[in-house]
Amino acid sequence: MRAVPPQTAVTTAVLLLLVTATGAHPAAADPDHDGSALVKVAEGDPYAKCAIGARSPDSVVYPGTEVEPYLSVDPRDPQRVVTVFQQDRWNDGGARGLAAGWTTDGHTFHRSTLPFSLCAPGGADYERASDPWASTGPDGTVYASGEGVDFTRSTRSALLAVTSRDGGRTWQNLTTTHVDEEPFFNDKPSLTADPVRKGTAYQVWNRLDNDPPGPSSLDGPGYISLTRDGGRTWSKARPFVTTSSVPNTQTIGHLIVADRRTGTLYDFFDRITLADDLTTVVEARYEVVTSTDAGETWSAPVTVARDTSVPEVDPNDPAKPLRAAATLPSPAVDPESGTLYMAYEGSDFSGGTFDSVQLVRSTDGGRTWGSPELISPEGVPAFSPSIAVTERGTVALTYYDLRFLEPGNTTTLPTAHQLTTLRHGNPRHRTERRISRVFDWLQAPFAGGYFLGDYQGLAADGKGVRAVLTQTRSGAPRNRTDVYTGSFRTP
Repeated sequence: MRAVPPQTAVTTAVLLLLVTATGAHPAAADPDHDGSALVKVAEGDPYAKCAIGARSPDSVVYPGTEVEPYLSVDPRDPQRVVTVFQQDRWNDGGARGLAAGWTTDGHTFHRSTLPFSLCAPGGADYERASDPWASTGPDGTVYASGEGVDFTRSTRSALLAVTSRDGGRTWQNLTTTHVDEEPFFNDKPSLTADPVRKGTAYQVWNRLDNDPPGPSSLDGPGYISLTRDGGRTWSKARPFVTTSSVPNTQTIGHLIVADRRTGTLYDFFDRITLADDLTTVVEARYEVVTSTDAGETWSAPVTVARDTSVPEVDPNDPAKPLRAAATLPSPAVDPESGTLYMAYEGSDFSGGTFDSVQLVRSTDGGRTWGSPELISPEGVPAFSPSIAVTERGTVALTYYDLRFLEPGNTTTLPTAHQLTTLRHGNPRHRTERRISRVFDWLQAPFAGGYFLGDYQGLAADGKGVRAVLTQTRSGAPRNRTDVYTGSFRTP
């Protein structure tokens, strides 16, 4: 599903689906601004002939599109990388399926299909798929997750997981960790492999309850399912973050990070409370809960920061909505010091006019949090932050921004992906570089807004960080977007 800006009602789920691909190919190079190279992670369209998934006569599929990528780097070998993404996005929710790109040398990517929809070979019995995620454990096991969704035969939404023990070439142990029919809807799952406990991984999401349908009846607690045997079996899903004490409250964007020094788990999320008519946000804030026993029990929530994000739009033509990462936190933990960081979209530095990339940190295990810091350039709208911390404590963030947009330009939306680093997290030791070409965001599929994905990905990879991102192509209606990845040294 999509992330919901705090100013927007959250009454129905808008699904994001990924497509999987088959076959191998050498990746094409795409030189970036600072002289290093991005490589394309997928060629072709494995679901081009799939006729499944139309929701209504108004449903539009965008063939050849790859959007909403995430990635995972093998902690034993930074050249072994797995990316996951949506393939063939629909305008009204999800995609034909999910796909993966894998490499053993960090440069040449091959394609595999994730079995999360009927379009994929051997796929699960769902018309569309969404919300791809991947994480690699300390033994090299790759866990991937997603969401399967039906619109026509039923109204099911399911959390799905698979594992790979050959670096993403093949996928096994397809498991439905949870499934619901309307009025319940499962949304925005993520998956984290425990970095110190072999065979252990955690899948978390929010479960929307609109029963009975209508005003004053929304609930959206956080749910968790976990595996202790390398993904062969998963525990029964259960709530671990509650929302029932305040009417019309939901969570979204659950994501677990782990402190390798202590084994402590931190789950970050956004808590949104709506008015009785479910059209106005009363309050939105980011929170964190903590577990010191591998996910069995969790602390009471602690407030991390206010969610001050505003609707994502083309600033020269606000009638054109964009769709990025509002309401979705991007957290990370310093592997050496244990300092916690969270990046997010907020409008604190624009007087509520537009979103920037903001950063908060905690040096006491998440008990208290500092004030927001501005990371993206002042006066420039910025979106979709991702964060990672290297082994030596350099904080890295990637994001899209609109610094190349000229006043009065309403025909294109020049966009680029930036990489900012803070050595030891110190803003005085800040560097920035552009890592993508400048592209037109308005060429992206339209799905509740011009859609590059509700998130992109960033991970530490030994000598620096590896990013994965979506770029558009102009004049290519049958292949509007591609996914690229690259590795970048950090100070």
